[in-house]
Amino acid sequence: MKPNQNPMTQWLSGLKAMALALVVAVLALTGCNDDSDNNAQPTETIVALAQGNPNLSTLVTALTKYPDLVSTLNGSGNFTVFAPTNAAFTSLLTAIGQPNLDEIPEDVLREILLYHVVTGNAVLSTQLINGDVPAANGDPISVNISSGVRLNNSANVVAADVRASNGVVHVVDAVLVPPAMRPIIATIVAPAFFNRQFTTLVAAIRAASPEILTALLSPERKTLFAPTNAAFAAAGITSLPDRATLDAVLTYHVLAGEVRAADITNGSSSAQTLGGGRIYLSKGSNGVFINGTSQVTTTDIGASNGVVHIINRTLIPPTQTIAQIAVAASTSGTPEFTQLVAAVVKVPAILEAAGAPGNLTLFAPTDAAFRALYASFSVNSMDELEAKIGNANLAKVLQHHIVGARVFSTDLSSGSVPTLNQELTVNVSNLTITDASSSTPAANLVRASLNIHATNGVIHVIDKVLLPNL
Repeated sequence: MKPNQNPMTQWLSGLKAMALALVVAVLALTGCNDDSDNNAQPTETIVALAQGNPNLSTLVTALTKYPDLVSTLNGSGNFTVFAPTNAAFTSLLTAIGQPNLDEIPEDVLREILLYHVVTGNAVLSTQLINGDVPAANGDPISVNISSGVRLNNSANVVAADVRASNGVVHVVDAVLVPPAMRPIIATIVAPAFFNRQFTTLVAAIRAASPEILTALLSPERKTLFAPTNAAFAAAGITSLPDRATLDAVLTYHVLAGEVRAADITNGSSSAQTLGGGRIYLSKGSNGVFINGTSQVTTTDIGASNGVVHIINRTLIPPTQTIAQIAVAASTSGTPEFTQLVAAVVKVPAILEAAGAPGNLTLFAPTDAAFRALYASFSVNSMDELEAKIGNANLAKVLQHHIVGARVFSTDLSSGSVPTLNQELTVNVSNLTITDASSSTPAANLVRASLNIHATNGVIHVIDKVLLPNL
């Protein structure tokens, strides 16, 4: 002890020395005593940071689908990225009903990814304020910092301020969904919108009148028969028609009310569509068919406002009567049914029935079938045939081709079928029809020309004229 030094002062001086020695030791162990380390800049890009974090592997997988995005986030710049965890992507896939990212259309997934990027500035969590931040896709991200950092009132920042050489990353626990997509999630539109097999249907909905999408997203329960891209091709739709036609086609796929597979009765039934027309369902051992040609391939996809069934052929609402279809075919570039039309014109009652409202099935012989009939009667034309058998018998022949009900091919069963004049015998296994006169060979149903849908019935093309007992 130095002379005249206060004992308390000497004790405090010793305590300060000990404290200083402890700080120096800690700095030495941690390396934080190097001033240059305090100012060290990050060396990894945003992409490299994500690649190095196993909890962000799904995000990395998504990004690698778009090389231009990877290049941008690997290059120079100043970005803020909200990075969803793997669990966040799993939750999104569950919400949109998809098994993996590969099923999501590329334009949709790209839009979602861009909605997680803010360009032009690396914003730390301490710099965020309540309000909107513009994302790279042009939509706003709502920020709330009242309790932590919360985005769009749905995603929480769970790891903030991960610095990269070209910005900053904030890890979030939910995928951010752009505003235009949010109302679609969980509705009957979602299974198509978020699946690449339905891009044509989605394009059709976008090109249709806005009221169509509004109706599909409304809370009232409904049933959607959703055609795949292949279904449009099967129906011969290779480009989108005009808006009025699109509206009619789309509303023809929707029923008011929820109709599940178990609700469809066995056999034949019909239902009114949102557009006012009717679809005709056939349910049997081979499943459910609509209008004889469209098969329901997947059933009962539940949604918040109804149910979705997937079909393999787009439904086209009929716009012409049986008579109009036959006349149009007879005057086309590759004419057919010219002799059928010539026969029907000679029997006004048949012509009137073919053009009137109702439910009829016409087994329509080809021109080749009529030429074969002419040869069997040793005549050369419809006029000569009428002169030989008489107008009354010509009427009976035509009536023998007409069933007084709308019968699609999927409704047919082997056995007798009553026509407007006598009965036919149908063999479904080989698609033949034996007429009442039992003429041989039997007529063949032309497989590629079945179920031609009319406003007042359906046409099936056959390769032989059917003869009743005259």
